[in-house]
Amino acid sequence: MGKAAALCGGGGNSTRGLVSLLSAVPCLACQELPAMSAEPGGRGGGGPAGGPPAAPGSDTYKGWLFKWTNYLKGYQRRWFVLSNGLLSYYRSSATVRSDGSSWKRVKNTPVPVRKMGTQAEMAHTCRGTINLSTAHIDTEDSCNIVLSNGGRTYHLKANSEVERQRWVTALELAKAKAIRMRNNQSDDSGDEEPASQSDKSELHGTLKTLSSKLEDLSTCNDLIAKHGAALQRSLSELENLKLPAESGEKIKAVNERATLFRITSNAMINACRDFLDLAETHSRKWQRALQYEREQRIRLEETIEQLAKQHNSLERACRGAPGLSSSSTGITSTAKGSVQSAKGEASDEDEETEYFDAMEDAPAFITVTADPKHHRRSGSNLSGASEGHPEDWNLEDSVFESSNQSSYNESTCKDLLPKKRRRTRIPDKPNYSLNLWSIMKNCIGKELSKIPMPVNFNEPLSMLQRLTEDLEYHELLDKAVKCESSTEQMCFVAAFSVSSYSTTVHRTAKPFNPLLGETYELDRLEEFGFRSLCEQVSHHPPAAAHHVYSKRGWTLWQEITIASKFRGKYLSIMPLGAIHLEFHSSGNHYVWRKVTSTVHNIIVGKLWIDQSGEIEIVNHKSKDKCQLKFTPYSYFSRDVPRKVTGVVSDADGKAHYVMSGTWDEKMECSKIVQSSHGSTSMEGKQKTVYQTLSPKVLWKKYPLPENAENMYFFSDLALTLNEPEERVAPTDSRLRPDQRLMESGRWDEANVEKQRLEEKQRAVRRRREAEAVEALEEGKDYEGYIPLWFERKVDAVTGELICVYKGGYWEAKDKQDWSTCPDIF
Repeated sequence: MGKAAALCGGGGNSTRGLVSLLSAVPCLACQELPAMSAEPGGRGGGGPAGGPPAAPGSDTYKGWLFKWTNYLKGYQRRWFVLSNGLLSYYRSSATVRSDGSSWKRVKNTPVPVRKMGTQAEMAHTCRGTINLSTAHIDTEDSCNIVLSNGGRTYHLKANSEVERQRWVTALELAKAKAIRMRNNQSDDSGDEEPASQSDKSELHGTLKTLSSKLEDLSTCNDLIAKHGAALQRSLSELENLKLPAESGEKIKAVNERATLFRITSNAMINACRDFLDLAETHSRKWQRALQYEREQRIRLEETIEQLAKQHNSLERACRGAPGLSSSSTGITSTAKGSVQSAKGEASDEDEETEYFDAMEDAPAFITVTADPKHHRRSGSNLSGASEGHPEDWNLEDSVFESSNQSSYNESTCKDLLPKKRRRTRIPDKPNYSLNLWSIMKNCIGKELSKIPMPVNFNEPLSMLQRLTEDLEYHELLDKAVKCESSTEQMCFVAAFSVSSYSTTVHRTAKPFNPLLGETYELDRLEEFGFRSLCEQVSHHPPAAAHHVYSKRGWTLWQEITIASKFRGKYLSIMPLGAIHLEFHSSGNHYVWRKVTSTVHNIIVGKLWIDQSGEIEIVNHKSKDKCQLKFTPYSYFSRDVPRKVTGVVSDADGKAHYVMSGTWDEKMECSKIVQSSHGSTSMEGKQKTVYQTLSPKVLWKKYPLPENAENMYFFSDLALTLNEPEERVAPTDSRLRPDQRLMESGRWDEANVEKQRLEEKQRAVRRRREAEAVEALEEGKDYEGYIPLWFERKVDAVTGELICVYKGGYWEAKDKQDWSTCPDIF
């Protein structure tokens, strides 16, 4: 002890030297401790070239292990590096030192190999990495280690049981440290954004140093406790010997001082640990306070910059207003004087304010309403490229007039049929204030379906019910069945495709993400002649299959996958998947896809929704087409907001009808009697001029029910979608408890229930992943989740793999046999 005290008292000896010295002192009360490595980072054991393991508290653990590769090569010797919670392996033991040089072991001696340019060169030789924070560590026998993380498994073997135990200890410590780091990061990302990279690295470096020192002190404490216990036992043995009284008293005094020394060292270690905990707690608070101030400054800078841009844009718009009116394309109207023009070129100001993803403009066209009696003017300056007969329009008036009269007064004919009395209101929406930006700012660039959201941002309907809500104007398809002309039928199909967006103008709330296996049925066979079934067939990515059968002569099916991205200033929602519609009598098969929906003012201001993009509806039997363009909103456009325009043409490309209107109000159809090529626009594109007859209203939106603003702006149909019904499947959305609680206004309970359901779904997914890994290890095929009422088939028209209804649901409902349904709620 005197020698140890003398050496420890030498000037400038580090804690690591003390640890090494104390470790080298023989201890009669415990087993021999492993010697510490003198190299930076430690030398790993595991082979002839291996050395002792890294020092306690070291951030890196290295060494040779044997890794199972395949049945041909068996176990192969690999160099493993354990650092920052990650276990990586290499084919050679080259390491990178602090000065950037590369070293390799030759007969246990570090020899420089070459100068490393960057650490990326070292990473390039890495053969694989496994994250220990979510890994499972298992030991098969005396020398084997099994690491598994999801679908990745490492089978490792050490040279001896002692070496295996060293690695297992190092892996367990690294795993615990990685879990603590992950939890700390999740705690820090609560309400504020993480600090900048430099501040974060500096803070973590400081805490890392403190933790390392505390580990060193803990190691010293353990060694002092062990050696102190041995010293006390030795002194006790001396006391029992027959020594002079004076010697016995001195030995007793030394024993008491040794006891006091051990108590003092323990108190010092505890005080150091308390100091580190306090430092971690306060540093986190300081970091959050500093980040909050930085956020406020950044928000003010962005707001000022945005205001400056808008101010500059408005000034330029005011100065250029006369020029814009004079340079706009002039159109000579006819005696009717009704001129409709599609949106022309975007102004320069639009480029400075981004509201939607850039899209190519559709070919511009101009429609001119003509008098049927005089549309064949001899003096017309329009060279007739294609002509139509006005009497055709008159012959088709019966179908169009019936559409015009009943599209927004359907209740007259509906009342003639006996129908079940449906509810007309739901409980009012509670007035809970919650800042969307405080949650969404940490989710920029992520999939919306993977972001945990409270019900405060939801509406009490699931995505399956929102999908079913597209059938609100199903009577358009009933009228399309009666059309004899395929181009006329296309007009009704186009109006139906636009009508599905009418309910979204005020619906800024997010529907519930359906659970895997969740279903929703809407049986209106007796009232309106159709029955609908939806099922959530995939969770990541979220995909829903939909099938509708109408006894009035049509069938609709689709599989929709929602891809959504949060862009910071707005949220883009891109529905992926084709919608199929087939008419039974004619065999006409229509296919189209949905446009992009954009939610604006995520950060500040009132939320509003816009639809933008193009829809191409194709009749795969007659090859007729309809091109619809949804014009995005712009501050400086003189067009009607939410404008939709389009042209219906046959297989030869001849235009027959012009579609016009807005996606939130109505759609009209005008028959083309003559078309020609007009003037050339400023972009060099030649505009087409269509001379049409008077427009016919195909679809008009139903007025919202009374007090709709307090009922999530639900339509009459939406109010009935979540109405409880008997005899439905146990997986039906109406039975989802968190959605039901939210509709009742009990949002706090709904949030708790929503977390329970999501955790239950995650547990099922983890079990499936484990089954997949087990099947893979056994060489068996694993099918994964199989939808209950739908099956995947290759579509004969599009060639895509799509979920189609395989039957059995309505038969199961009649028998009330739901034994095959999973327990998801």
